[in-house]
Amino acid sequence: MDFLVIDDDKTFRDATCFLIEEAGHYAEGVESGQLGLTWLKEDKWDAVLLDVNLGRENGLDVLVEIQKQFPQVPVVIFTAQGSVKNAVEAMRRGAVDFLEKPFQREQFTTVLARLQRLRQMGQRIERLEQVVTETKAQSLEPIFDFTTPLMREAMDVLMRAAKTPASILILGESGTGKSVAARAVHEKSHLADKPFVTVSCPSLSKELLESELFGHVRGSFTGAIKDHWGKVKAAEGGTLFLDEIGDLPMEIQPKLLRLLQEREYERLGENITRPASLRIIAATNRDLKKRVAEGLFREDLYFRLNVIAVEMPPLRSRDGDLIRFAEHYEKFFAEQCGRKLAGLSPEAVACIRAYKWPGNLRELRNAIERAVILAKHEQLSTEDFPAELRGQNTVTTATTAGENLPQVGALITMEKLEEAHMRKILERMPSLTEAAEVLGIDQATLYRKRKKIGLE
Repeated sequence: MDFLVIDDDKTFRDATCFLIEEAGHYAEGVESGQLGLTWLKEDKWDAVLLDVNLGRENGLDVLVEIQKQFPQVPVVIFTAQGSVKNAVEAMRRGAVDFLEKPFQREQFTTVLARLQRLRQMGQRIERLEQVVTETKAQSLEPIFDFTTPLMREAMDVLMRAAKTPASILILGESGTGKSVAARAVHEKSHLADKPFVTVSCPSLSKELLESELFGHVRGSFTGAIKDHWGKVKAAEGGTLFLDEIGDLPMEIQPKLLRLLQEREYERLGENITRPASLRIIAATNRDLKKRVAEGLFREDLYFRLNVIAVEMPPLRSRDGDLIRFAEHYEKFFAEQCGRKLAGLSPEAVACIRAYKWPGNLRELRNAIERAVILAKHEQLSTEDFPAELRGQNTVTTATTAGENLPQVGALITMEKLEEAHMRKILERMPSLTEAAEVLGIDQATLYRKRKKIGLE
């Protein structure tokens, strides 16, 4: 936890910070209430320890101001002039606890433990609220309501592995539901009441990703103005989900291997080895065997992750589920938009079946949402779908806007063909988000590819 100590007595302030850090937390001290409020505005703190007597300031008035501006931050009051009256008044104004100076180490550690339990309770409430919000938004996404044998087999393996501590590797194309499957494994496991923490591996630079994973100490790199606990610490006792692990930088892979094998890690800029108790689930749309052969992924890490591996089949090979998923989305978005629709027309069903769905469930969901919003008739028809679904997004040899598109099968490299296709999609789509969805890649990958071909 991160503590802010507000006390005008420097000796006592420094001693309190020392006790907090000795207990494994982080602490900073300031000498006035106004300075403390400034620090609270500029950074996130888990708790405040506040002295009643702050020279010309009254700590109880500062307490009221903290409660007004930062109601989620618990405050412990301490004073050398302790009395029942002060304690009652502090509690009345919103303090969670009260300590009389000088206090015993045991008293102080008891208060710290109480604050930590309070924080854990708050985190659990936040997680429950997040789950409720996601459930309402997704209306229980029907990825597990399947008939396709491939999906049935994949989910059977995942559900059997869920009750074990084994690492799990989920493979599959973008949009096939890997992250939803990972959360399902967590919820069916013995860790269901513990944190489920996600790290997107390609979303940050190497330095920031390492800090995001393992944490850092103050001064370890430019901008590290305070200690930071990473996602490994946040997932303590629960599940750490590493999304798109195939893009994990080589420099970080040995540290992840150590976490998997030894269950220990070190924060960036620190030499203290810390234990880790968590379960790791990883997912990727990359061919990890190919990445290993290319020297972009460690073989020992691949084998360590590949204890239980399943592949989520693409939507084009799940014909038995495709129309049921489309119907589910149609009902959900029609209700959400307040529209009365009579489902999918036969032409719309045929159009959905004919399309290859490179973006899988994510693309299907977006296409149906768009169709529901733009529908002109009682049933969804082909004219409500994006041009790609209606067969207008084929690669041809025609000249468009003065540019010759390479023909499929022409004697050119895959790289050139991909570049041409990506340029056209970027021209046609109104946003990068939609372009990434059509291309079946995440925005971070699209950003790197645009930069490579000079389209920034």
